[in-house]
Amino acid sequence: MLQNKILILAFLASFLLSSCGAYFNQPLGVEQARLGEETSLNDQLKSLPLPKEPLVAGVYKFRDQTGQYKNVEQGTSWSTAVSQGTTSILLKALEDSRWFVPIERENVGNLLNERQIIRNTRQQYSGAKKNNQPALPPLLYAGILLEGGVISYDSNILTGGAGARYFGAGASARYRQDRITVYLRAISTSNGKILKTVYVSKTVLSQAVDASIFRFVKLQRLLEAETGFTRNEPVQLAVTEAIEKAVETLIIEGVKDNIWFVKDDNEKQALLDRYEADVTQAESTELYNRLLKKRRSSNSVGITAGGAFIDGDFAESRLTGSFGASYKHAFSPAFGVSGAINGFALKNEGVFSDSFVSFDFNGELTILPKDSFSPYLTAGVGSYFTTALDDANLKFQYGLGFEYMGFQNIGIKIFGENNISIADDLDRTVAGKRNDHFWRFGIGLNYYF
Repeated sequence: MLQNKILILAFLASFLLSSCGAYFNQPLGVEQARLGEETSLNDQLKSLPLPKEPLVAGVYKFRDQTGQYKNVEQGTSWSTAVSQGTTSILLKALEDSRWFVPIERENVGNLLNERQIIRNTRQQYSGAKKNNQPALPPLLYAGILLEGGVISYDSNILTGGAGARYFGAGASARYRQDRITVYLRAISTSNGKILKTVYVSKTVLSQAVDASIFRFVKLQRLLEAETGFTRNEPVQLAVTEAIEKAVETLIIEGVKDNIWFVKDDNEKQALLDRYEADVTQAESTELYNRLLKKRRSSNSVGITAGGAFIDGDFAESRLTGSFGASYKHAFSPAFGVSGAINGFALKNEGVFSDSFVSFDFNGELTILPKDSFSPYLTAGVGSYFTTALDDANLKFQYGLGFEYMGFQNIGIKIFGENNISIADDLDRTVAGKRNDHFWRFGIGLNYYF
């Protein structure tokens, strides 16, 4: 018995960890220094079309303005949640884009002091040849200034997990999501006008997975084992990716508004088309990465298959088959009306059995009409009669379902529905204090056209 449970636990652990590269690549020794990792947006930034003329840009200060400290489960941490070297990250992103010539302004005092030392040294040691010494070249001045910073670090905007434990053996998974927000603006040095302001956000994900067993295998023999891993997305890489996206957005919006220009005009339209796709997706995405867009058209047809059982005057109700077809028209993304024809059988073992057809007219409320996955509620009236076309009766019905738009124009749904007859002779018997009911449930497909 114990061996079976251990095998089950081992299978569960291997299932949980099969896709977790961090677990199977644990550091076992000292690693050498290497070049820093590139973000997923770095190649995209480097592949931007070349500018007609690079812009000389100065960055005096682009720093963490959040004042946020790292979250710790116990005690207090005085370490900041965001790197204090974001100016250096921005300068690297400007250089990688090839659209800017970054000049030193964050520590310009050090630069001016060094130039003064050069002048003094030349004057002191040049002697009579001092008039022949070349003058220091002038410093570049900025055409635009770039300002802004990391203005928000929101902790635990989304947390959750799942787990199970049975007789001392179990596993669990947890996650936490933080959010970084970056603002970047370009300012003309000739008149002080703010040319463009952009805003970018990036989430930071932390995950933990563990599995353990704690059992007495026999008297005074205790088995205890555990495994797991935790993976935290580096905040520095998240900040770098957000800044690189801000630089890319600043460049493209400047091209769009004719503030600066692409060297090859043939590449401009492709660049703007890609950016418009990003804008459309951003406008349709809410805080928790919910992509909100119109997924369901006004008209649809559907088919269903499942089961039915009667809740009437007799015991021992048996599950039988059910199928149907429907048409729905939506007056708004959330509300519509539908008509359906359903065939089903009802049976009480050894007492009652018959086949029925029903016509149903429902109002349908879709709870999350712009999400790919949405629950929905139905309620309405209908009529049912036997396949021999007799004993027609009215009924009321209400139900709950879930629909997933797994493919374009096609929704996959599961549903359950309670049907309340206005008569008590559905099972050919009048007894009890309430009318007969029957339940239908199943799965189906909706095609939106």
